Order: sequence, then C-alpha cells, then structure tokens
Amino acid sequence: MKTYICEICGDAYIGEGKPTNCPFCGARAAFIREGKDAKPVVEVKETLSELTVKNLQETLQLELDANAIYLCMAAKTDSYEIMKMYKRLAKVEMEHAIICTKIMQIPMPEAVTKECSDDDIANFQKTLELEDHAAELYAKFAKEATEKHVKIMFTALNQVEQDHISLIKDYLN
Repeated sequence: MKTYICEICGDAYIGEGKPTNCPFCGARAAFIREGKDAKPVVEVKETLSELTVKNLQETLQLELDANAIYLCMAAKTDSYEIMKMYKRLAKVEMEHAIICTKIMQIPMPEAVTKECSDDDIANFQKTLELEDHAAELYAKFAKEATEKHVKIMFTALNQVEQDHISLIKDYLN
C-alpha cells in the first residue's frame, strides 16, 4: 500500500497503485504523486493578483451552483445509477469550491439551492451546458493566471470538466 496525494486538492488516496483520477476532485493521474513527492497547489500561500481573485471568485460561485443543481438532479431521477452519478458530480464540484476557498484563504460561503428539471434528458443537456461553460472558462482563466499554482489548478479543472462532458455524452448515446 502507498499514499498518493493529489497536487490539486491535496487529498490523499491510499492504495496499491495510483488512481487514474483523483477520487475527490477528479484531477487526472498526471496531478497525483506519491505522498513524499506531492506539492499541492492548495498549500501555496502567496499574494494573488486582482484578476486571479476575480476569476477564483467566479469559479467558486460556478462550482457552488453546479453542486446545488447536481444535488437537485440526483433527487429528481428515478434511476439509481444516474442519482449516484449526480451525487458524485456534486461532490467533485464542491471539492472544486473548497480548492478555491483554500487558495484565496477565505471561508466557504453559504450553500445555495437550485432548481432543475424532472426529466433526465433535459438535465443531461443542462449538465453539458454547465460543464462546457466551465471548461471554456477554466481554459481562459489558466491563460490569464500569472501565478503558477493557479495556472496548474485551472488547467486541471478544465480537464475535469472535459471528463464530465464525456461522461454525460456517454449517457446520451
């Protein structure tokens, strides 16, 4: 058994081998290191540019909204599999929000509530819209970031959102 640490969220995974994705924030294997070698971006404490703070605040709100809408979608489906998938996505999005609060060194804002459809297909379409918007935004934010650890974080989040798009497209096919 080994301890692996995600360099994005800083959480540890204990297992025989490195996971293909962080089980907490969804970051790809390239961001997971053996514990002794990990240097998580959430542990970097440095002054952030105004633009980075603005982008992190927007990301925080986007992720909190996604968490809330995915919990709504999980509650409205009749499918156990889809319910569990949305609950997992909600956890991942909340982890992204936590990452933002750690980097900005601020407390977590109050939870939000969001409405969603009763129809799985409509919810899949909404999920694709949300994930596509987030992926595009995070690619832009990665380019704008002047802080190396923030650039890495936005790159990883962009990839996670792209993975979520692939997941939902598989449900639609």
